[in-house]
Amino acid sequence: MIRIGKADDNDFVINEAYVSRYHAKLNRDENGTLFLEDMNSTNGTFVNGDRIMKKKIGSSDVVMLGEHYILNIAEVLKYDNDYSEEFAALKSVYTTYIKEKIRIQSSNQFKTRLFQSLPFAVIGVAGLIIGFAGKGNQGVLIASLLLAICAPTAGVYLGAKQSAKIPELLQNIANQFKIDYVCPKCGTFLGELPWESLANKKQCPVSSCKAKWVRK
Repeated sequence: MIRIGKADDNDFVINEAYVSRYHAKLNRDENGTLFLEDMNSTNGTFVNGDRIMKKKIGSSDVVMLGEHYILNIAEVLKYDNDYSEEFAALKSVYTTYIKEKIRIQSSNQFKTRLFQSLPFAVIGVAGLIIGFAGKGNQGVLIASLLLAICAPTAGVYLGAKQSAKIPELLQNIANQFKIDYVCPKCGTFLGELPWESLANKKQCPVSSCKAKWVRK
């Protein structure tokens, strides 16, 4: 429970003329649902323009205390170091990163093998041409010999060139991942640990942060 009002012993203190000393309280049930309850305030508590005594609220609701003060629910939740919603959003960041990493590796492996194998296939086709053209055709024999020498070399070069792209592509997504996959409070990079493993920790391990990632 988070107590909201003007008095100093509230959990979330608001120094505004139309806010009562003990104006409202915010509760979260075991399913994570938020409920806002008025504490018999003088000027009332409003959700989306309607005066309420107790009401389930979400992030899109507009909450007003009295006639003027708009209550930022996200800020209220931070009083208790609660960053569970922001941490939950990191799950998609991790999933997207892993999928993109696998896609880059698989795609480049396929292209590398294709470039390395294609020249040998070309040589096989050339062999068939020689068979049809006849062994006595010196020009075809010379062309086939040059192809047999040059084609594998070209394949090795193209395959190596394609392989060289992988580290750069992986580094690019890793750099962005290091920016996005951080503690929502202190900004510490969370490494490549799966999101589920971090969720089991329930809070940031940085001693000066201890942001709550998962509501207990």
